[in-house]
Amino acid sequence: MAHITLEDVTTDIPVYGLQRSLRKALFGRVLGGVKQEKGNKHIVVRALDDITLELRDGERLGLMGHNGAGKTTLLRVIAGIYTPTQGRIHIHGRISTLFNTAPGLDADDTGYENIYTCGRYLGMSKKEIADKLPDIERFAELGDYLALPVRTYSAGMMTRLGFAVATTIDPDILILDEGLSAGDARFAERAAKRVETLISRTNILVFASHSGDLIKKLCNRAVLLHHGRAVVDGAPDRVIAEYHELLKTPQPPTLTVAEEAPLIT
Repeated sequence: MAHITLEDVTTDIPVYGLQRSLRKALFGRVLGGVKQEKGNKHIVVRALDDITLELRDGERLGLMGHNGAGKTTLLRVIAGIYTPTQGRIHIHGRISTLFNTAPGLDADDTGYENIYTCGRYLGMSKKEIADKLPDIERFAELGDYLALPVRTYSAGMMTRLGFAVATTIDPDILILDEGLSAGDARFAERAAKRVETLISRTNILVFASHSGDLIKKLCNRAVLLHHGRAVVDGAPDRVIAEYHELLKTPQPPTLTVAEEAPLIT
């Protein structure tokens, strides 16, 4: 059974290479709790702050929050792309991420070569890719173009190829970002149905979105993030209502310094 547990997870992201003039301008005033820089230091920005979360089979979690609230960081922490600074994560089950429609795409390779490259990037074995090849060919509708280099494709054709591969996975846990592009109107309709089918065969979904309609359609639970903290966790309707209340007050980007650390050179 798929399972995700986050215990007191905090994620700090170091910021390197700030120009001296920018540092002077930034640290010459109080901004979002930033402290005066001293000596040869670098900024460490707190992206997630003390997140505790548990997800089990059948849960479809929607993440909501303003830009910079920590949604993407949390997706990447669960996916294993970022390592938490503090806290513990335990995940049981095969994870697949769907952050874009062309993972690992190489313009100089043929469509068929890219199917295998993208499939391996998504964690599929060669046998799995071979078994799914007819479905990918059928959905992409690229015909003989699959034998040609991808650099000969239009943008829409590349989208169809990448999307066909990315949505053929069979994960226990699916990490999904709403920024997924789906091409022209006809393809977008087919793509939406394919994503719904993908979600239906996934044990756990974690989905980041600004859209209350999508959250209500795809999720049975939601979390509202605010400046890196999980401030509401519950039914989608409740979280969406709280999110809309937050939107009534302007939310300028905030820079929160977790600590000052020695600059690594």
